[in-house]
Amino acid sequence: MDRHVGLFSIVVADYDEAIEFYTKSLGFALIADEDRDAGKRWVVVKPGTSGTGIVLAKAKNSEEESRIGNQTGGRVGFFLYTEDFQRDYDSMLANGVRFLEEPRYEAYGSVAVFEDLYGNKWDLLERKG
Repeated sequence: MDRHVGLFSIVVADYDEAIEFYTKSLGFALIADEDRDAGKRWVVVKPGTSGTGIVLAKAKNSEEESRIGNQTGGRVGFFLYTEDFQRDYDSMLANGVRFLEEPRYEAYGSVAVFEDLYGNKWDLLERKG
């Protein structure tokens, strides 16, 4: 049986600003942006041509709004793998992505923590081997 995570959601404040950040600042591809009923949209971005996509889900009530930017309790909750850490780090810096630390070169690979536009923490990671 072949199983994998196809999509996961990140709660956002605004569809268009989230699309702008993920496509321009992080270089993700916009896979879907479809209107739904009552002002909702089905928005999916993906970091590459294969793998898991992210549903950008606009908060619809105060409980969901309270989770924007802190979906994992302040921990790094998302891991963006790359085959060229320095290229992507430099590109993300040039596009205004806020890194919370200088790159680290660990036994498992190169890594640096960054925040998305709402403050969710991510690792940019190039694994060794």
